[in-house]
Amino acid sequence: MITTLGRYKIVGEIGQGAMGVVYKAVDPIIDRTVAIKTINLNLSKQELEEYQARFQQEIKAAGRLNHPNIVTVYDVGKTDQLAYMAMEFLEGAELKDQIASGRVPAVAEAVDIVAQVADGLWFAHQQDIVHRDVKPSNIMVLRGGIAKITDFGIARLPNSAVKTMTGLILGSPRYMSPEQVIGKSLDTRTDIFSLGVVLYEALTGVAPFDGDNVNAIMYATVNANPPPPSSHNRQVPAMLDLIVAKAMAKAVDDRYQTIKEFADDLREVRRQLDAARPSIALKATAAPPPSRAGSPEPGAQTATTPLTPDGQIDTAKLREEDTAARPLTLAKTFDSFDATLRLAAMTNQTAEFEDYITATQKMRAYRGRIEPGSPLAPPPSPSATPVAEAPPAAPPPRPAPPPRRAPAPAPAPASADASSNLPAIVAIVVLSIAALGLLAALLAK
Repeated sequence: MITTLGRYKIVGEIGQGAMGVVYKAVDPIIDRTVAIKTINLNLSKQELEEYQARFQQEIKAAGRLNHPNIVTVYDVGKTDQLAYMAMEFLEGAELKDQIASGRVPAVAEAVDIVAQVADGLWFAHQQDIVHRDVKPSNIMVLRGGIAKITDFGIARLPNSAVKTMTGLILGSPRYMSPEQVIGKSLDTRTDIFSLGVVLYEALTGVAPFDGDNVNAIMYATVNANPPPPSSHNRQVPAMLDLIVAKAMAKAVDDRYQTIKEFADDLREVRRQLDAARPSIALKATAAPPPSRAGSPEPGAQTATTPLTPDGQIDTAKLREEDTAARPLTLAKTFDSFDATLRLAAMTNQTAEFEDYITATQKMRAYRGRIEPGSPLAPPPSPSATPVAEAPPAAPPPRPAPPPRRAPAPAPAPASADASSNLPAIVAIVVLSIAALGLLAALLAK
C-alpha cells in the first residue's frame, strides 16, 4: 500500500472500485482527515490526453459544487500512474452496501434519501453540470440520515465507460438512461432517470433493468417496462409507483422536466406517510415541577401523563381527570333570590336584606299589565288574552328565625292572588330550616 499521495499521508484503505482505491488520509498542513479517491491511468497516449482535458474541466465543475448534499472536494492531483481527488471524509456507508446486505431501507427512509440526492443534483443542474453516473455506490448515507452524492468530476472518466457501436458512453449500465445507452446528447433529465432507477432499487432491493451481460441490460433499459415497486414491496404506496414510473419514462418529454419536481413529489409522499403514522408515546412520563428556587418540598404533587401498560397515552384516564378538574358550572335552575333568603336566615342578617327581600317579593307577586312598547313585553300571540290586573301582595312580616329554631309562620296573604304564593313561602321556610341544620353540622365539624 502506498504511504503518501502528494502532501497527504495515507492512514488506511477504505475500499476498492473499478477505477481505483479509496484511502483514508490526513492533510498534515491543517491536520484534517480526508478521503482520497484514486483513478488508474493505464491509458494510451491519446486516451491520456483526452482524460487530462476532461479531468481539468471536471475539477473546475466540482469546485463550484458547495451544497450540503454533495461531497465537498478539497484538492486534486496526479502522479505518473494515479490521479487522485481529496474530499471530505464521511462517517457512513454507501447506499449500495446497504442494499447488497439485504437491509433495504424503509419506504420513508428511501424516499428521504433520494429526495436529498435530488436536492444536490438540482444545485448541480443550476450550475449546468450533469452528473451522468448517479448510482447507489455514489450515494453516501451518514449516521444522522443525511445523504450526499459523490464523484462529481470522476463520473465521466474513460475507465468507467462502456463502449458501443455509437461510440463512447459514460456511466454504469444498470443506471443509464435510454438516451445514454443509444448515444444521444444528454441533458439534466438523464440524471432524473438514473435517480428513478436508484429509488426503485432502494424500495425493492431489485434492479429494474438487469441481464446476463451488458448488452442484455442496455436492451432492457431501452425496451422493457419493469413492474411497479409495490409488486415487490407491499409497503410502497400507489402514489410512489406513479412517481417512479414518471421518473423512469423512456421518452425524456414524458419524465419530470426538472429534478426539483421529482424532489417535491417525493416530499409530498413523505408528508403523507408521516400523517398516516400513529403517534409515538411520549418519552417523558412526568412534567417537571414549576421552576422555583431551591428543591421541591417532599410529597409535592407534579402533573403526570397517564400511560397504558404498553407505554401508550391512556386517553380514557386523561378524559376522566379532565372532567374531575373542570370547574363546576352554574345550574340553569339556580334561583339567586331563594339562595339569598337562605343565606340571610343562616347568618342572622335578615334585617340587612329586608329592603331587598321586600322589593323582590313585590316584583314576583306583580301580575299587572305590561305596556306593549315596554322591553319586557312578550311577543304578540293571536291566542293571547289580556290578564286582569291584580293588587300587589302584601309584604310579609320581617322574618327573624334564630338558629336551630323554625321561623314564625307567615300570615295569610291579603288577596286571593297572593294566597297562591303560600306553598312557595312554606318551601322557603322548610329550606331555611334544612340550611340551618346543615350549617350547624358544618360548624360542629
